[in-house]
Amino acid sequence: MNRIRILAVIGAVVMLLGPGTAGHADTSDDKARLDKQLQETQATLEAATDKAQQAAADHDRAAAALPGAQANLADAKGKVIAADAAARQAQRDRDAANLAVDAADDAYRDAQQQVDAAKADVSVFVAAAYKGGGFAQFNSIFDTSDPADLAVRIEYLDHVAQAKQDAIDELTVARMSAKQRSNVAVMAQQRAGQAAADTERSLADARAARAGAEKATADVQNLLDLSARAEATANAERSAVLARYQELKRESDRVAEQLRAEANAEARKAKASSRGGGSAAPLTTAVGPSSGGAFFLMPVHGWKSSNFGMRFDPVYKVYQLHAGVDLAAGGGQPIVAAADGVVVRAGPSGGNGNYTCISHGLYQGKGLATCYAHQSAILVHVGERVQRGELIGRVGTTGASTGYHLHFEVRLNGTPVQPLTWLPACLC
Repeated sequence: MNRIRILAVIGAVVMLLGPGTAGHADTSDDKARLDKQLQETQATLEAATDKAQQAAADHDRAAAALPGAQANLADAKGKVIAADAAARQAQRDRDAANLAVDAADDAYRDAQQQVDAAKADVSVFVAAAYKGGGFAQFNSIFDTSDPADLAVRIEYLDHVAQAKQDAIDELTVARMSAKQRSNVAVMAQQRAGQAAADTERSLADARAARAGAEKATADVQNLLDLSARAEATANAERSAVLARYQELKRESDRVAEQLRAEANAEARKAKASSRGGGSAAPLTTAVGPSSGGAFFLMPVHGWKSSNFGMRFDPVYKVYQLHAGVDLAAGGGQPIVAAADGVVVRAGPSGGNGNYTCISHGLYQGKGLATCYAHQSAILVHVGERVQRGELIGRVGTTGASTGYHLHFEVRLNGTPVQPLTWLPACLC
């Protein structure tokens, strides 16, 4: 099988295109499509060995899941690149914030030193005032009789007063500057804290992205490994499966031969009856299927799960005839005769499991029969006459079957024909 290699090429293209170009179908649609694919594979391989059936199912599941897994891997790789870039930027922001904190702290310390110096200047006057020096200076200014000396002393007092005011103004300005720089330092510290938190989150995202990429890589590899193991198992089972297919065909040919013999016997009876012979009256069928397909009664209440016709085995690359239509129904549900007739076969029949065939006489000179496979129980015996709608068995999964259903056949002179043209169009 080359499907593994084809899927690998498709996966490589998906990875190169990246998540932007890969379509993501709805999950429920994917599941429905996979379920249908698995159902078709099971129906095609129902005569295969259990190992071959499991291998085909594993291969189909892996093939269906592989494109999605490879798209997830491409997404994960993109997330790793983005997360690493974000982490590097966050680290740069954190470093810049820390530098801003250091600069703000330095500026605040300088401002605080200016405040301390201004406090020292003011404290000189405060100490002098506390010791009475101020009053002494004030009294000494007026303790002179010389007007010129008085003017000098008053001018000195003005200088002292100005010095006091300058010291106070300097302290006020220094305190305001220190407060502003303190605020700047606090804001810088907050930004640094936020930058540190952002860095940790970015690093965590990067670690998570890398872990996701590792898991996605493992998922893809696991699917490829599963496909390879399934292919190897299917190849190992090839001879056994093809032998089963041949045996199923031989069994169908044996059924056809028996039903042709029954048809020939019915034809002889009909011929003898037309000549006035004394043999038993043959079964005769006056009408065939209408355009609406309502000649036969539905043999079971169920739904069509597999069609009649040639089916291509995608695993072993062979065609095989599916001689009837599969009608899915619950185990044990009643199976009824599609029309009046005589039971000509009832018992185990290889891949058909518990198998019953009913002859309905002649239709356009050909023997008409219906057959019922995979029954859990056969409730009639060979030679028994049954009427339309009479209980003849119960739904099962015997023989080459992958689930509860009735395999229903219509045969003309033993040759399988399309059953749907003989059943109600609504299959009800």
